[in-house]
Amino acid sequence: MSDFDAIDALLAAVGPQAELPPPEVRRELRERARLSKAQVARTLGVSPSTVGAWESGRDPAEEIRAKYAYLLDGLAAKFTTGTAQEATPAEDAEDGDEDEARGETGDEAGDEVESLATAEPCVLCGSPARHRVAGFAQHLDPADCRPVVAAPPITTQPTAAQATTTSPGTRPSRGPAKRAFQEQSGPGDLIGRTVRAALAEHRGDVDAALAALLKRAIPDAMRLLDETRKGARYDIVAHPWIPDVLRKQTSRGADQIWEARPKWTRRELPPGRHEVTALDINGAYLSALKTHLPLGQLEHTTGFAHDRRRAGVHLITPPAWEHGAVLPNPIGNRDEPGPLWVTEPTLRLLLRLSGPKHALCAPPEIHESYTSGATENLLEKFRVALKDARDTAIAEDDEVTLEYVKAMYSKFVSTMGESNYNRELYRPDWMHIIRSQAFSNLWMKALKAHDEGLTVVRAMGTDELHVIGDWHRVFTEGRGVTEVKTKDIYTAGTKDTDDTDDTEDLPGEEE
Repeated sequence: MSDFDAIDALLAAVGPQAELPPPEVRRELRERARLSKAQVARTLGVSPSTVGAWESGRDPAEEIRAKYAYLLDGLAAKFTTGTAQEATPAEDAEDGDEDEARGETGDEAGDEVESLATAEPCVLCGSPARHRVAGFAQHLDPADCRPVVAAPPITTQPTAAQATTTSPGTRPSRGPAKRAFQEQSGPGDLIGRTVRAALAEHRGDVDAALAALLKRAIPDAMRLLDETRKGARYDIVAHPWIPDVLRKQTSRGADQIWEARPKWTRRELPPGRHEVTALDINGAYLSALKTHLPLGQLEHTTGFAHDRRRAGVHLITPPAWEHGAVLPNPIGNRDEPGPLWVTEPTLRLLLRLSGPKHALCAPPEIHESYTSGATENLLEKFRVALKDARDTAIAEDDEVTLEYVKAMYSKFVSTMGESNYNRELYRPDWMHIIRSQAFSNLWMKALKAHDEGLTVVRAMGTDELHVIGDWHRVFTEGRGVTEVKTKDIYTAGTKDTDDTDDTEDLPGEEE
């Protein structure tokens, strides 16, 4: 019998429904053996963050469950018989320990650590913590960050019973899955290596290589995210309890969040015929990855105050908008008046526009919120890695890498909600927030154009702005994410200055 046959026999004896120890025991066994998540992940053929999810309460799929159970049983047997062995110095030097990698010096800008005289509940596990990181209570040592209640297996969506028995703002009986993002090797040229490998595999066939890369864009984006989170101070909750407002109302319906998507066309143009330039905003979703994202489980609050150290979704009554003749409404086109649920970027945009600098509207009324401690830099290294790869691809006229990178960040955003294509991350609040940030960025570009004397004709979706006038003095032309490029040039308006139907020559709106 070969070595592999012997292993197969052992695994078959374990069975597909092998019993697993509780999550806290899984982690304890690995740590006692001085094995890193990266070592376990490589052996089992998964990502380090998946190992972290198993240690936080999620159970492996059947095809990997037996192998994981076999590993844990073997570790338990070693410790029971007193024959546990430590990892060799060579292994430590190669793989490191992700718990030590966190260290005392964070790698994210703006992560200020302050000591607390009185312990506060940790935003991730609820246990008392003596430090505040980026404005919220947090354990600096991940070993101290444990769920208060032992966690049964996690599902991506609560059952109907859970949804009705869990009160808003309280921690459900199951502990939220946490995503450590602590793989030890840096991102480096991960994107470039992947593209080169795909081209080699398909013998230089560009179309075949690109098709293969697009199919793997989601898992590759998650792998890159793991790499770029190396050394972060804190875990983030990857599968938190989600309030009803963030759940789809029907299987094919939508949730209750309003993303404030601009779809605005100016009703009247100045008299005469005008040359209109349709500007394309480059990398709209890529730029929107820099936004205030909640880290932990969302907590429910009521009242009119807005805490800028937190982020989430808010039920507001939006202010009246009296500038619709020249600028789109910041909340987009909405037929029904009254309160609605908006995301953090939309609320911050309204608060900004109501301030003394712009004074364009009254402040919105905040009725209730679901928020968590937040940081604007959570995805910054991930964003920069994608941006650098995009810039290099443009400079080298590398369309394969360019399309691959676009697919990575666009699919990353679109599948972090209720999607069967990304089971590692379930954050519909993030999805809405990133999308809304892209809309907010476009709206601010429209305001900049208006303030600089351009006539804003249209604002569409996340990346399309139509203007009349010399836009080159306002925006930089190019393909970079801070630049814009011309999508179309057309003529609009009427020859007859008495004709009030000035927009009759505008192209039809896109669906």
